[in-house]
Amino acid sequence: MGGCVSTSSRSTCSSGSNGETTSPPCMGFGFCGQKRTKRTYSERHVAQQHLPSIPNRVFMNGKSRTSCIFTQQGRKGINQDAMVVWEDFMEEDMTFCGVFDGHGPYGHLVARKVRDVLPVKLQSFLHSCNSKQNESGLTCFSGNARKTDAGDCEDDGTAEDKLNSIWREAFLKSYKAMDKELRSHPHLDCFCSGSTAVTLVKQGLNLFMGYIGDSRAVLGSKDSNDSMVATQLSVDMKPDLPREAERIKRCKGRVFALQDEPEVSRVWLPFDDAPGLAMARAFGDFCLKEYGVISIPEFSHRVLTERDQFVVLASDGVWDVLSNEEVVEIVASAPSRSSAARILVDSAAREWKLKYPTSKMDDCAVVCLFLDGKMDSESDYEEQGFSSATLQSNHSGNALESDDGQKAEPSLQRNFTVRSSEESDNYGKIPVESEGNGEPVAAEDQDWSGLEGVTRVNSLVQLPRFSEERPVL
Repeated sequence: MGGCVSTSSRSTCSSGSNGETTSPPCMGFGFCGQKRTKRTYSERHVAQQHLPSIPNRVFMNGKSRTSCIFTQQGRKGINQDAMVVWEDFMEEDMTFCGVFDGHGPYGHLVARKVRDVLPVKLQSFLHSCNSKQNESGLTCFSGNARKTDAGDCEDDGTAEDKLNSIWREAFLKSYKAMDKELRSHPHLDCFCSGSTAVTLVKQGLNLFMGYIGDSRAVLGSKDSNDSMVATQLSVDMKPDLPREAERIKRCKGRVFALQDEPEVSRVWLPFDDAPGLAMARAFGDFCLKEYGVISIPEFSHRVLTERDQFVVLASDGVWDVLSNEEVVEIVASAPSRSSAARILVDSAAREWKLKYPTSKMDDCAVVCLFLDGKMDSESDYEEQGFSSATLQSNHSGNALESDDGQKAEPSLQRNFTVRSSEESDNYGKIPVESEGNGEPVAAEDQDWSGLEGVTRVNSLVQLPRFSEERPVL
């Protein structure tokens, strides 16, 4: 759960609402010199309202052919984390994964909107780039950018550079379009609310990543002694990073930590001690977009090897209490792959109680993507407490998204963003969606129980509103 923080008692925040075809020998995202049958983009592209019924797209607790995902509500209110795994993303050997951590009054709605819309925008831009590439007559653009013997491709280095360029452009454009849509959304007020995003696309041996905020991706690999090692694939975009702080200050924003939490640098308006955002890049948070907070993602491309075993994406609720190495060890030692995400969340929950007994546990969301494409049998999966009905719900148009607790845990680096429980009480007054029957449910009708003491938040929001209030849908 992310957010803003305000130390100003003068201000108040009055936010508003919330067929098969044969591909060419070497398409932009295919294999150089290989012919294979795959579904076309037009067959895979589905309107956003049909997303819940797309096969091989999982966004609730469960598993897919190559991954397992799990989220659990913390002790601070509604679960603001969201996650998704979308296999056969554009072709049969392509998988999209993402974790999104919302913050602010309507962070849960922002995170879900980004989860649903961002992959579709990425698809659109990739399809556009691929079409242009085919029209230009490029015939040697390998989806598997591994080093090969001379003659496989005339200029392997140039081909890999073009591959990077196309994917980088697609990620940059899709993130920009996503933030633009949030800004103009008629019913979702993102003035004081926003979301992180850590997203990846695995295609063959390639791993393409784009990310903003402090959700993290870690790779688990085996070394020469067959011991597991952790490699962090993303950078936590915190305001105290020199490059981020320099940009924010250049834009007249302020970066400093509160006296009672010196470890947590926050972004503040130039004229008021608000909103106190604990990250330098995010979707939404438009009150700070003129003062250095941006939604431009960092992009990276990695070529996988046979030693790479899995990738873990998780929100900061996990990384606050578990290290990269601890997370990799927990996933690697899970009794079954389908249970790995749940076990990781359970481990994080225990660490919250041990390390911060007076604090309220943050929401946790975990995606474990296994790179060899293998998972457990259905019987093993059900032994871990998941029924076949749970699996079906992930591929059904009637799937319900629950706002109540799900198990989740924090891992790796700690943010130490804590506030008193009194200061987080304003979250208890926010109306929330009920996706079961479409009727809004008041927050006070839910179980908002939490531990006594302090609670970690990413945004301390108390801002005056300068626009007309809009109803929550």
